[in-house]
Amino acid sequence: MDKRKGIFNISVSIVFKILILIGGFLVRRFLIDFVGNEANGIHSLYNSIIGFLSVAELGVGSAITFCMYAPIVENDRQKVNALFNLFKKLYVIIGAVILIGGFVIMPFLPMLAKGYEETNVNLYLTFFLLLISILITYAFAAKTSLINAYKNNYITTTISSVGRLIEYGLQIVVLILTKSFVYYLICCIVSSLLQWLATEYVFRHDYKNLLGASSKLDEETKKGVVKSIKAMFMHKFGSVLVNALDSMIISAFIGIAILGKYSNYVLVCTAGVVILSLVFTPLTAVIGHFCVEEHENTEEIQRYYHFFYGVNYVLGAIFFLGYYAVIDNVIAICFGGDLLLGKSVSFVITLNYFIQFIRQSTLLFRDATGSFYNDRWKPLFEGLSNLVLSIVLVSVLGVVGVILATILTNLFICHIVEPFVLHKNVFKISVKSFCIKNYAYILLFTLGLIAVHFSTVSIGNIWLEILVNGVIGVLYATLLIAVVLLTNKDFKMRVKQFLRRK
Repeated sequence: MDKRKGIFNISVSIVFKILILIGGFLVRRFLIDFVGNEANGIHSLYNSIIGFLSVAELGVGSAITFCMYAPIVENDRQKVNALFNLFKKLYVIIGAVILIGGFVIMPFLPMLAKGYEETNVNLYLTFFLLLISILITYAFAAKTSLINAYKNNYITTTISSVGRLIEYGLQIVVLILTKSFVYYLICCIVSSLLQWLATEYVFRHDYKNLLGASSKLDEETKKGVVKSIKAMFMHKFGSVLVNALDSMIISAFIGIAILGKYSNYVLVCTAGVVILSLVFTPLTAVIGHFCVEEHENTEEIQRYYHFFYGVNYVLGAIFFLGYYAVIDNVIAICFGGDLLLGKSVSFVITLNYFIQFIRQSTLLFRDATGSFYNDRWKPLFEGLSNLVLSIVLVSVLGVVGVILATILTNLFICHIVEPFVLHKNVFKISVKSFCIKNYAYILLFTLGLIAVHFSTVSIGNIWLEILVNGVIGVLYATLLIAVVLLTNKDFKMRVKQFLRRK
């Protein structure tokens, strides 16, 4: 496995992501201060709607990367070129579908944004501006996927990250000078255009010569591509129903003001999740190449999988227990004490995102080995189940009910089907022992979360509370880490190897 390139991709991603997260927090605070929390809620709603519309993307990006692994390893430039030309055409169609979908959903915006009348926001204009900024990204999406398939994620990460940082800088200036939500969203369009120009420059300079003359795909490869895209579409659709619709349901049934508060908690949580996920995302191409080269050595692939699962759990335990211990103080500092929600909400948010996060290792190996086709119906069933449960529970439990629906669908659908498919089709062994261990780990984390809930203290000094409660969260996490070291031999072995090198 190309460990050096994987580590470099991770390092670049983490550095830029930290800068972006800091910028994101600053922009969110300026938006709330100068335009209002309701505008923050509307922006969160728009992002959810855009996420729903992006189902038209059909998972093409993931399909491109996977389909190109083998021809890149085999240095088959003709096939790489043919695949690239096919995906370029697909993205043009996708952009058109998203644009039409955006216009179709516009008349329903007032119904989705409960309480928007109290704001001075033109829903149609502002939504259209954000839609345009997203559509621009599809103009260079195929080139981005090609660069990533060559394991050069650091290039695309640098382009997107610098573009985002420029966007944040412009937005802060615009908010201070104009207090305008419209100009705030125009900055997104400027950022997308800059990223497009930078990607075109890099592609023409470093990758255009790799493609050669235009060529067509053979029928067998076309069938494989269509098969992968169909499978990724199902996963994309299910993911949209689970994630994007949560915010839409909160906005439509409870109101944009509550959605604004909820989105702040989610922003802090996903900020950490995004950084932690960067340990896995840049490794998809690296592990994909490794699995192509070692496809007959399933035991070695399985050992890497168990190691990454251990890393996945350890990172999640440290972050999420720490998150729950300090989240109220962080929200008060970053966005204001009047935007706090109850502890029951932060508890279920923490549990929900942890349960989703520890799927990362399974999803990593699923995408890298192409086994996502075998569980293509799972996301649809997951999404529809989550939608029904959310609508039922939101009227009884409010925000907690919406999140609880997601927890239940993750526990009883995702955490059963995804490991089963991977173990059956890649490792060729029973998934029973892994599922028992996985659920035991989740139960252990839940007990740790409850322990943190009853152990955190109120001192009166907000900064001292963050320090003390953060330490309490990490101390409980060390107990969970000890359990992983005792029960995951592949994780324990590689930790020992690392310590010996020191």
